[in-house]
Amino acid sequence: MDFNVKKLASGAGLFFTRAVQFTEEKLGQAEKTELDAHFENLMSRADCTKHWTEKIYRQTEILLQPNPIDHTGARIEEFFYEKLDMKAPSRLTNGELLGQYMQDAAKEFGAATPYGSTLIKVGDCERRLGAAERDFLQTSAISFLTPLRNFLEGDWRTISKERRLLENLRLDLDACKARVKKAKTAEAKAACEGEMAPDFQETRPRNYVLSASASALWTEEVEKAEHELRVAQTEFDRQGEVTRLLLEGISSTHVNHLRCLHEFVEAQAAYYKQCHFHMQELQKELARLPNAFTLNSTHSMATPSSVSEAISSPVETDTLKIEEVQAPATGTRKAKVLYDYDAADSSELSLLADELITVYTVPGMDSDWLIGERGNQKGKVPVTYLELLS
Repeated sequence: MDFNVKKLASGAGLFFTRAVQFTEEKLGQAEKTELDAHFENLMSRADCTKHWTEKIYRQTEILLQPNPIDHTGARIEEFFYEKLDMKAPSRLTNGELLGQYMQDAAKEFGAATPYGSTLIKVGDCERRLGAAERDFLQTSAISFLTPLRNFLEGDWRTISKERRLLENLRLDLDACKARVKKAKTAEAKAACEGEMAPDFQETRPRNYVLSASASALWTEEVEKAEHELRVAQTEFDRQGEVTRLLLEGISSTHVNHLRCLHEFVEAQAAYYKQCHFHMQELQKELARLPNAFTLNSTHSMATPSSVSEAISSPVETDTLKIEEVQAPATGTRKAKVLYDYDAADSSELSLLADELITVYTVPGMDSDWLIGERGNQKGKVPVTYLELLS
């Protein structure tokens, strides 16, 4: 019990000494030990690294999970699984859920109907997109977010702890310097003015037996203050070296984060490449499906005369012979190809993204198709793969 009381009293006295030193420094009444310029640059660089790493980490989390409120329950569940050292079950992404709902709806509407068959194909694509998103989220969390979080929760906490300890030792060192300075001033004054009672309140409370001269007591006080100063200087230098080594390790942190950033970019590029591929495949599949909306519109607007004209028309979609089709004198347009397209049969024209072709329509052709020409090649092309130019 006595030991605890003494330890508590010693700690309180040390805290009070540091508080006095800190206050006097802020008021400009005490000198402060300045760190060298290189050390100050290291600390400034470390603070800058922590600041921007934290911002990048938070914003990346928002990018990967744009609606954190929707994930609150999932995060709580992941927290408990993590504490229990168990792997959390994989969850469906929003894309996978959308695809599942579309496919379920197709079963209700009928998979043989145009709408149902389209829902099945789009739903399957959305599920593939959702699976690609889940892989991207997992890869990004492991290769990018985890290293940043490890720095903020591990390395940076260690650096902050050592810096606080260095600052406390710096306050102790400056307090010792001030104590030595006051003791030497009092010793010189006592030597000049003769015998006088020492003012121990200027240094520290001690129970001395006033049996010697005031000058001798001040000399002893100076020696003890200088000894404490040497001890404080040694501890400060040792802690300064430890802190310096940790701060210099920020360069290694930058190298590690640079590698993680490259991995994040690669994962992101692979994810968007997969999405682009899946969407292109979906467009090709949809282009081959009959457009029920167009057919219904055509039937609703048909008249007996238009029906007879269509029957007597020499050009029909089912019997269209590409080699017999001639470009009209007027009405041709230039078009830019948006996506690659592989011809399904000899009547279609294969396309390459970004190329320019000439397109026109012929009587009786489905509105979803045009006749495209490229040099001496000619064939049907889907409208959805083109951007018509003026």
